[in-house]
Amino acid sequence: MSRIGKAPVTLPDKVKVTFSPPQLKVQGPKGALSMDVSPMVQLDLDDSHVRVSVPKSDRKHKAMHGLMRSLIQNMVTGVTDGFTKSLEIQGVGYRAEADAARLTLNVGYSNPVVMPVPEGLTVEVEKNTIIHVRGIDKQKVGEMAARIRRVRKPEPYRGKGIRYVGEAVRRKVGKAGAK
Repeated sequence: MSRIGKAPVTLPDKVKVTFSPPQLKVQGPKGALSMDVSPMVQLDLDDSHVRVSVPKSDRKHKAMHGLMRSLIQNMVTGVTDGFTKSLEIQGVGYRAEADAARLTLNVGYSNPVVMPVPEGLTVEVEKNTIIHVRGIDKQKVGEMAARIRRVRKPEPYRGKGIRYVGEAVRRKVGKAGAK
């Protein structure tokens, strides 16, 4: 059995969970999320916990056990607290601007890169170089942050580019330092 799957998902007071197979809906103070639950797992709901169990103990059922529990936990965390990914831009003249519908990145290309902001996410820019992606769906927040980073990955020689806050970029020595 999955160690993660064994642990019950604790529901805060403000969160309401409804399950009508295969649809699971989670509502909280920040919004509502829904997901289709795999038929390989069984859900047991009570007032303060959601428990995930598997009827069989073969490899695929065990894999779904921990996955479904983690997805449900992420939904509960998202509707109560939300998720944030922060990125920083490093490079001379590199900057970002955001409004409600799009993010504009000036990162060394001849034209600025304009990215639409998906529904349900907010993108904020702090000091022109720090980008915060916020939302209730962990998967959408991570995907948007990865798309932003992909525009100009940090390069190893000068360290210029877009990186996650706190990400360590391995630096290489250039030709002059190779002697």
